[in-house]
Amino acid sequence: MKNILVPVGTSPNALKTLQYAVDFAADFFCDVYVMQAYTVLATMGMTSNMHEVVGKNTVYQLEELIKAVDAKGVQIKILTYEGGVLEAIKKISEELWVDLIVIEPKSTDIRDEVYLGKTTGSIIKQTDIPTLIVPEDYEHHPITSILTAFKSGIVKNRSKLVPLKEIKEKYNASVELLLVKTPGYNEEDLVIDSGLKELSTGVSHAESATTFQGVLQHIQLVNPEMLCVFRRKRGFFSKLLEKNVILKRDFHCTTPLLVLSVKKY
Repeated sequence: MKNILVPVGTSPNALKTLQYAVDFAADFFCDVYVMQAYTVLATMGMTSNMHEVVGKNTVYQLEELIKAVDAKGVQIKILTYEGGVLEAIKKISEELWVDLIVIEPKSTDIRDEVYLGKTTGSIIKQTDIPTLIVPEDYEHHPITSILTAFKSGIVKNRSKLVPLKEIKEKYNASVELLLVKTPGYNEEDLVIDSGLKELSTGVSHAESATTFQGVLQHIQLVNPEMLCVFRRKRGFFSKLLEKNVILKRDFHCTTPLLVLSVKKY
């Protein structure tokens, strides 16, 4: 793990999210790229250099944010992009290998009832970059236990497991696998990939209508310090993210949530 991308929005929690990312990066000797996307709306009387003015102001805001962080020797670099957040991430990933995105659950949505806002939800749905969602006000500490939940043990590309493997090895963490047997399963889904199984310190099984419900039933029993799920077409977030937003009444994770893309085709 070398490069961590931290998209920040207008949330007052941006500083704490960036501090978490920097603390995490210090453990892995990574560089941190703090990014903000912005748009300039055309209005009457708008000057010709308004795009430049807004761009410079965005850089200034990020510089002030970085000044407030305890860098701990981590290289923190600024990236700005005129356009949407997803466009920015796609462009950056074409120019820079991003190992991990660290983001808060809601970077622009201030509603208390929301767990996962539209921006973060869109990133989860529409990118393949490993993403670590950090709860609000959460402070970094060594991760000693990880619950990894899925409904299919098939892993098409084991390189996608690298973030989980590196976190496990860095903190000597236990990794419990939870295989949730859901309606309409295939027998091959119940066979856990050997690469994934090698990472585990134990395997549990559950039967539930969805992977999501299986996690809710199990997570209170093991109380992990990190939850890891897979980004798949019909995976953990498929139903929850139909509108890119998850309300706290439907799901609320109080620990960091690692989302990996191990697609089943």
